Amino acid sequence: MRQYIFGTGLLSAITGGVTLLRGLKNDEPFTWRTALAWLSWGITLALAIGAVVDTRRARRGRTIAGDSPVSKKQGKLLKKRLAR
Repeated sequence: MRQYIFGTGLLSAITGGVTLLRGLKNDEPFTWRTALAWLSWGITLALAIGAVVDTRRARRGRTIAGDSPVSKKQGKLLKKRLAR
């Protein structure tokens, strides 16, 4: 589970969220740029979580969608699992 939590995509999404939270502490008004930044962060977080889920499914031998970035590595991940 550690390898999923400390993945670079997830860490960068969390870091971006912390940065956005720090920006809320200032007394600046909530503008459309702030809304777009939060929307972008939400999409980034969803993609990072999706990649973690796809990697886990591939390692367990389950099929994953063809549009996933992990789909090309699915055979390699399955071979690692079978080697254990």
